[in-house]
Formats: sequence, C-alpha cells, structure tokens
Amino acid sequence: MSLLDFKLLESNSIPLDGLASHVGNTPLLALRRLTSKLNRHTKIFAKAEWFNPGGSVKDRPALNIIQNAITNGDLGNGKRLLDSTSGNMGISYATFGAALGIPVTLALPASASPERISILKALGAEIILTDPTEGSDGAILKARELAAENPNLYWYANQYNNPANWQAHYLSTGPEVLAQTDGLVTHFVAGLGTSGTLMGTGRYLLEQLPDVKLIAFQPDAAFHGLEGLKHMDSAIKPGIYDPSVAQSQLTVKTEAAHEMVNRLAREEGLFVGISSGAAVVAALQIANELDEGIIVTVLPDAGYKYLSDKSLWERK
Repeated sequence: MSLLDFKLLESNSIPLDGLASHVGNTPLLALRRLTSKLNRHTKIFAKAEWFNPGGSVKDRPALNIIQNAITNGDLGNGKRLLDSTSGNMGISYATFGAALGIPVTLALPASASPERISILKALGAEIILTDPTEGSDGAILKARELAAENPNLYWYANQYNNPANWQAHYLSTGPEVLAQTDGLVTHFVAGLGTSGTLMGTGRYLLEQLPDVKLIAFQPDAAFHGLEGLKHMDSAIKPGIYDPSVAQSQLTVKTEAAHEMVNRLAREEGLFVGISSGAAVVAALQIANELDEGIIVTVLPDAGYKYLSDKSLWERK
C-alpha cells in the first residue's frame, strides 16, 4: 500500500464515539531535573503516551489496524481479531474491540505482569499464555499457528508485519512531534519492539526535516527485562522494521532502565514503565554528546502495570 493509499483511508475511519477522538495528541513533557547538568542549549522532551484511553502508545497502531481491517472487510461477521502481544498492544486491541463488539484473542507470554493479564480479562479478551522462556517470539509463533489452523475463525492482525502499525505513527506521532516542538526537534529517540514508532515517526520527520537525527535503541542482550522491546539480533525481526531508517543504534541495559524508572518517579514526578526508563537512558546518552539540540523521545506507558514487581520499586 502506498502512502497515498493509506492517507485516503483516513476519510473512511470508523467512529468510536469519544474513544477514538482521545487517541493521540498526548502531552510533550520537558525533563528538567534529570537534565539540569546538560548544556543549557540541550533539552529533552518526552511524549506522555499513557494519556491514550488504553493507557499506552499502542492505542495508535491498534486503532489504525482495526480501522483499516474494518474498512477492507477483514473484520466483522463475528471474526475474532487474533494477535500476539507482550501486553500493551493487547490491551489496546481489547479496548477498541470491546467498544466495537469485536471479539479478541491474544497470545501472551506467561511472564507478562499480573496487572496486564487482569486488565485483558476485565476487557473480555481471550488469553492464550505461551512459554515465558520464549518471550514475545513464542507468542508470535503461537498466533501464527492459530491463524493457520483456524482461518475462518480468526483475522490475524499481525502487528509486527502490518504496515498500518508504522503508518499510525506517520499519521499521528510524527506530526505531533513536529508541531509541539515548532519544528525545532533535532533528534528523535525510540525503542525497537515492533519498531512501528520509530519507522512511522522517523519517516514523517525526515520528510519534513531532512537534517533530523533518528536514534533507535534496543536491549543489550537476548535475555533482558525490558518488556515490549526486542534484541533484534536474536529475535524474530518484524517485517515492518527497516534498519536503514535510523542513523544511530544504541543498546540499553535492563538495570539502567530500572534505575531510571525510579529516578523519573522521584526526580520528575513521572510514574512510568520500564521501556520509558530505557527511552530516557538512551535520550540522555545522546544529550551528553551534544552542545545543543532538542531531543524528543516516547514514554510508552505508566508504571501501574508493573506494581507487582516489588524489586523495581523498593529501591533506595
């Protein structure tokens, strides 16, 4: 599908009363205390994605995927939406599925936080737990298996390979970042999970600001605690991922992200999740190398879905 084709789909979007109208246009927050030692001409801003109705950045691609599927006739007549998820995308699917009367089935690693599982059950999603040692890749393989076995029952949303994922960010996150920084953003930093945030936002920003720098980050090892992010060298690579979009690649250690989650809470008053901590670690790495710049990153969700991990919060 060309850019022109998917832009035309905007006019066919499915109304969800007040729900869809609250997806996107999230606040852009300045990080002040954490950046107090930076050069005064270098600033870091972060998109607060927990303001979306489903509580995370995943509302953007989930809504776009569902809208496109309905427009194309892929969903409806009782077909179940099927996909794999590490949690947030599933919650977004379940949120919009409940609003539209679309049944949702999700393959989810059994290691997902109890909070995520409880939210999915509350929203009425069918959950199929997969081997926790296989992480998100195990959930992907299970979803593929179910889709192949039951093509008349399921419509496989396939978030890792569905272009509507990155297109959602091209249509929303990118324009928001440009507008909220008055076109002054110099660096955009995003983590790699499905890679949709970086692919879509990055492509839009490059079209508008050819000199903007795009930085991708991922976990530093195959076995890590950065839920929602992928170590690309050891994982099933998303079909929508194009490594040439980013000019720089960074790695983030799990411990550094956990420490930053606590710092964000105690120094900035921002109660965020683990991938948000990783995003700020990466943004600070870039900021420390600059004499001046406007760095924007994305805080994918709040910390409420991680409260059961006592070791994360009970730090001095």
